[in-house]
Amino acid sequence: MNENQTLVRYFIIKGISDDPQLKLLIFILVLLIYLLILSGNLTILVACQDPQLHTPMYFFLCNLSILDISCSTVVLHNILIHFITADRTVSFSYCMGQMHMFGSLASTNLLILVAMGYDRYVAICKPLQYHMVMSTGICATLASACWIFGSLQVTPFTVIICNFTCYSSIEVNHFFCDIVPIMKISCNDTSFLEFLLFIEGLLTLILIPFILTFVSYMFIVYEILKIRSSSGRLKAFYTCSSHLTVVALLYTTLFSQYLTPNVSSTLETKKIFALFNTAAVPILNPLIYSLKNKDVKRALKLIMSYAKPM
Repeated sequence: MNENQTLVRYFIIKGISDDPQLKLLIFILVLLIYLLILSGNLTILVACQDPQLHTPMYFFLCNLSILDISCSTVVLHNILIHFITADRTVSFSYCMGQMHMFGSLASTNLLILVAMGYDRYVAICKPLQYHMVMSTGICATLASACWIFGSLQVTPFTVIICNFTCYSSIEVNHFFCDIVPIMKISCNDTSFLEFLLFIEGLLTLILIPFILTFVSYMFIVYEILKIRSSSGRLKAFYTCSSHLTVVALLYTTLFSQYLTPNVSSTLETKKIFALFNTAAVPILNPLIYSLKNKDVKRALKLIMSYAKPM
C-alpha cells in the first residue's frame, strides 16, 4: 500500500466553514433552521389530523413532511453535535449509514412528489373517478412503493463505497457524509461509480420522477385550457401551484448538486446546494402549502381553538 493511502475506521467531517469566528454563528443559524423545519412540518402533520383533510393529497403531504423532518435530522444534527462536543470524528459505519439514509430519503422525496403529481392529475383530469382511483389502499401502496424503492435505489452506491479498500485522507470536505465527497478522498478507481452515479441519477431524477411529473402536468394544463371560464381555470391551476413550486425548488437544487459535469471539481459549489436542499427546502415546503392553502389554515385554527383552555 502506498504511504499516502490509509485504511480508515473513522472520518473527520470538515463542516461548512474552517473559520473559527463563524462557528458560533453557523451553530445558531443551523439550530434556528432546524427548529423552523421541525415546527413547520409538525404543524402540517398536526393540521392533517383534521378528518376533513383525510384525503390523498394531504396523505402524501404528511409523507413529505415526515421526509423533510427525517432528512434534515440526518444531516443537520452533525453540525450541532460537532459544535457542542468539539469532536468532528465519525465512525466508518456511521458515515456509511448516514450516506445511505440521506440518499434513501432524498430519493423517496422525489417519488412522493411524483405521487402527488399523479394525485393532482386524477383530481383535475378524471374527477368522477378520483375516489375510486385514489382509494386509501392505492394511496398506501403508492407511498410504500416510494419508500421501498427510495431505499433500494441508493443501495448499490452504499455497497460499492463500503468495499473501498483505502482512502488518501480521512477528512471529508462536507458537513455530512455524502457520496461525492467520499468518492473524492478514495484511493480506489471511482470512474465506474461516477458513471453509475450519473446514469442512475438520470434515471432517478429525470426518466422516472421528472418525466412522470412533467407528463402529468402536460395533461393537467391541457385539461385546464379546456375550461371556458377564467375563474375556473384559475381555481384549477391554484390547486396545483403549491406542488409545482416545491417540485421546481427541489429539482433545481438536485440537478445542481448531482448532475453537474465534473463531480470532483465543483465540491464547494455542491456543498452550498446541499445546504440549501437540506435546510431551505424543508422550511419552504410547509410555508408554501400552509400559506397558500385555506384548508390547512382552517384546520389549524380549529385545532388551536380546541387546544385553548375553557
